[in-house]
Amino acid sequence: MKMMPCPLNGLRNISEFVYGGEVTDMPDHTTCSDREWAEYVFYTDNQIQVVTEWWLHAPSSYWFIAERHTGSDEILRTYDPSERFTERVDFEQTEDNTTTGGGSGS
Repeated sequence: MKMMPCPLNGLRNISEFVYGGEVTDMPDHTTCSDREWAEYVFYTDNQIQVVTEWWLHAPSSYWFIAERHTGSDEILRTYDPSERFTERVDFEQTEDNTTTGGGSGS
């Protein structure tokens, strides 16, 4: 049985987790091209390497970050996102009910 260490809940069965994608720097949505935004949302390097990923512990709805080797599938480290992210990206509502971003993310 594969286990994953959750920073909040400790060592848990992998079936309790949902993969959320790679952690990557978000481009500035007000200046990037459609292609740059699509690459950010949809594409990954797909190399054998250590990747930084978002994971959700589904029973507690807790999002965290894991470093995992894609070749061996070994989970090297898990930690709270506050270790990496210090600023919040806020998306404001416009009059036509669409959202616009504000701030920066990395």
